[in-house]
Amino acid sequence: MPKHFLVAANWKMNLAPAGFDAADSPFRKNDDVDVIVFPSSLDLEKCIYAGLSTGGQCGRPTPSGAFTGDVSMAMLQSVGCTHVLCGHSERRKYHGETDEDVGAQVKAAMDSKLIPIACVGETLEEREEGKAFDVVKRQVSALPPEIAIIAYEPVWAIGTGKNATAVQAQEIHAFIRTLVKNPCRILYGGSLNATNAKELLSQPDIDGGLIGGASLKIEEFRSIVNTARALR
Repeated sequence: MPKHFLVAANWKMNLAPAGFDAADSPFRKNDDVDVIVFPSSLDLEKCIYAGLSTGGQCGRPTPSGAFTGDVSMAMLQSVGCTHVLCGHSERRKYHGETDEDVGAQVKAAMDSKLIPIACVGETLEEREEGKAFDVVKRQVSALPPEIAIIAYEPVWAIGTGKNATAVQAQEIHAFIRTLVKNPCRILYGGSLNATNAKELLSQPDIDGGLIGGASLKIEEFRSIVNTARALR
C-alpha cells in the first residue's frame, strides 16, 4: 500500500511567511499529502480563515484559569485548530516540560478532540553516551497508548544545520514503532529540508516530517511536499 505522508510546518516564534494563503500555497491541503501548519498563536485564526489545516504549537491541559500567557487545548479547539504539538524539544528545554507534562498534554488534547503530535528525541550528550534508545523509550512510555502521531526530533539536529543520517533516523523510527501497539504515524523532525527530504522520506518507517526552518521558505517547503507526493 502506498504511503500517505504527513508534512507539518512549525513556524515557531515567526510570523506566517509571505504567500502562506495564496491560491497555490504549498501549505494548502491536497489529496496526495496531508499538510498541517503550526503558526504562532497570533496567526492561528489567519491560517484557519485561509482554509489551512492548522494546529497550535503547544497547549495547557487545564481548560481555563489564572495562567497568564498560556493557551488551553480547549481554546485551540474552539477557534478551529485540528492538531497540536506536545512536548517539542524547545518546550522541554526552555519551559521545563517533563515527560509527565507531555503525557497530560496529549490526553487533554484528545479529550478536546484535537490530534496531538507528541515529540520525542535525545540530546547530543545522551546520544554520545549511548542513551538514545533509553531516552526515547522513556518519553514514548509516558504517552497514552492510543497516540496516533509521534515526531522523532533528535535535539542535536534542530536548528543546528546538522541532521541525523537516514540510517540513524530509520533506526529510531523502527524502534518507536515497536513501542506503540496501535497504528501510528512517525514523523522525522530534525532539520529536514529540500536536499535531504527524498533520502529521509524513502525510509520504510518515516511517515513524514515536522519541518522547522525550511517551512519558512515557501519554495523550499513546496519542494519537500512535492518530494513526498512523488514518493507516495
